[in-house]
Amino acid sequence: MATASIFLHSFFHPLFFITLLSVAVTATAVPKPRRLQIWWLIISIGTPPVPQLVSIDTGSDLLWVQCRPCADCFRQSTPIFDPSKSSTYVDLPYGSPVCPCWPRNYKGCYYKRQCIYEVSYVDESTFSGHLALEHIVFETSDQGTVEVSSVLFGCGHSNRGHFDGQQSGVLGLSAGDRSIVSLFGSRFCYCIGDISDPHFIHNQLVLGDGVKMEGSSTPFRTFNGLYYVTLQGISLGETRLDIDPTVFQMTAAATGRGGVIVDSGTSVTFLAKDGYIPLSNEIQKLLAGRFQRFIDRTVQGLLCYKGRVKEELGGFPVLTFHFAEGADLVLDANSLFFQKKNQDVFCLAILDTSLRSLEPSVIGIMAQQHYNVAYDVIENRLYFQKIDCQLLED
Repeated sequence: MATASIFLHSFFHPLFFITLLSVAVTATAVPKPRRLQIWWLIISIGTPPVPQLVSIDTGSDLLWVQCRPCADCFRQSTPIFDPSKSSTYVDLPYGSPVCPCWPRNYKGCYYKRQCIYEVSYVDESTFSGHLALEHIVFETSDQGTVEVSSVLFGCGHSNRGHFDGQQSGVLGLSAGDRSIVSLFGSRFCYCIGDISDPHFIHNQLVLGDGVKMEGSSTPFRTFNGLYYVTLQGISLGETRLDIDPTVFQMTAAATGRGGVIVDSGTSVTFLAKDGYIPLSNEIQKLLAGRFQRFIDRTVQGLLCYKGRVKEELGGFPVLTFHFAEGADLVLDANSLFFQKKNQDVFCLAILDTSLRSLEPSVIGIMAQQHYNVAYDVIENRLYFQKIDCQLLED
């Protein structure tokens, strides 16, 4: 099985048998304050191929893009895909086991005899349309292409959300039956460098054969396609914070309440209140007298100060997330704080879940900077390897 390297463009601001089993991606990324998605991949859909810009999200399982006709559409930078003009577009059969209408009558689609899907996100945006099969083309870093036939995707006709005018949809990498992950051997990894640097060109996404499973590892379990890990504690510098580990446990396995997930589609980290407060208090003690508090009135609950992260927080104690079986995720100041755009203000990149009515806690992509994070969905293990992303290209 060959490995192909695919270029992920930067912007500022088994269901069916597939022969291709390995894809590698190189990308740049920047933080997106309004949306949770962080980085994007250029793919082409249909025959003839139509370029689409999709965000990468381990917190959802479906690849979907906007389609014509479109009852509700957000603005995007690429042409909206028109399935009527593609010779390879096929609606997913109503009787398919992954059809959300079957065996129940979802959204009345029993009468329409169509597979209708709906996805929603924490910002209350919703997107719906038809499930279909289509030809997908990835652009490679060596100016070639990698083609995959009969890929399950969502053709969105009603899309109510707030995007930035660039992306066309989402590439879901969670463990659900609809995820493209299952088509590439159920293994993938990504490495993100400094997401505040729009010129960094060594970010990577790898699916299949080329995945590097290295570093410390921790088991995960999946629920509704999400990757749940066991967070056992948090340290700031040499100080282990006084947090009861049960704060981060899943409280109801049948509903997925509580617990902690790792998510590439969320920018900052969200912690359960009884875990967030001890951390916030300790950070405030360390910053007291050195920096002036800044009240951010745009986002409730942000802990902010006047100052510059890169210039003034050198030597700040690292924060460590301690996971089951000895795996640690270590955050320096550049992963723990973010700089407000065009302001001499920095804020803690961790928030209280109770302020957003979120369940569960979420380890966001800022906390994963400078790590190769690898998912083995067959063995249910997650790997953290601290590394310069550029070194993975060798």
